[in-house]
Order: sequence, then C-alpha cells, then structure tokens
Amino acid sequence: MTDTAALRHYTVGVLVANEPGVLSRVSGLFSRRGFNIESLAVGPTQDRTISRITLVVNGDEAHIEQLVQQLYKLISVQKVQVFSRETAVERQLVMVKVAADAQQREGIMRLADVFRAKVLDVSRSTMILQITGDADKVTALLELLSDYGILEMVQTGAVALERGETFMSSDLFD
Repeated sequence: MTDTAALRHYTVGVLVANEPGVLSRVSGLFSRRGFNIESLAVGPTQDRTISRITLVVNGDEAHIEQLVQQLYKLISVQKVQVFSRETAVERQLVMVKVAADAQQREGIMRLADVFRAKVLDVSRSTMILQITGDADKVTALLELLSDYGILEMVQTGAVALERGETFMSSDLFD
C-alpha cells in the first residue's frame, strides 16, 4: 500500500459477538495487514449479545476487499459492511476546550450557532463546545476555533448507518 494516489477513506462496520477479546482480534487483523486505524468506535447493538465495531481506515479497493474476507474468517464476526459517503450517514462527536476571554466569547458563540454546536461550559478564560457531524463539518469548525486557541480536545470515532430501508443484521437476526 505505498501508492498514496490509490488510497481512499473507507468506513467499515463489523457486527461481532459481544465477548472478551473480540476487539483485540479485529484490530489485530488490521494491524497485521498494515492498516492504520484512523478511528474506532465500539458499542452494543439492540441485541446486547452483539456489538458493532465501526472502523475508519485508508486503503485501496483491493486491500479493503481482502480485509473483509479476512474479517469473515474470525469466528466472532457475524457481518461486515463497507460504507461509502453516498450510501451511509456517518457522524462523530467532538468536545473542544478553547481559550475564550470576555471579548472572544461572542465570536465563539456565533461559530457555535452556525455549526449547531452546543456550549457545554463557560469559565472566565475558556469555553467547552460539543459538535456532532460528519468529518467535513467537524474539521471546518476546528479550523476556525484554532484561531482562538484550542487548549484540549477529545473526539469519538465515526459511527455509520446505511441510508434507506436496508440494514445490517447479524445471522442471529436473519
């Protein structure tokens, strides 16, 4: 995977049995194949015995197809789906603490309003904002907030669902 021109962003959803060690086995597979996991989100589904792992990686189509085949070889894996920007809704959550004295607060609050971010905390010299959205929206707000001085930030991994009436279900739901 050295040709960076052929690499693109892939979001991969994996339904797995909710059991000890499954996350380690799935992430280890990515590592062994030389993929850097850009983001990772894990949580239970509507069935508490099944968890959903959402990974964001960069790669080319051939490597991603091979990765999907390898994931299916893991016993705990029920289903794998590769999402595209056109067919899925993808979101992430970011909380960011910015420097904000009395003169800066109004400008930061206008930015929060434009980006539909929530103000979670205000002190004499800082503000904490929460933003949810796709990667482009989050990046745009963070770039603008950098002018004020980002002091601290925490970001979740992306989560995604396929648009429309189809849905990803494990063999247990079929």
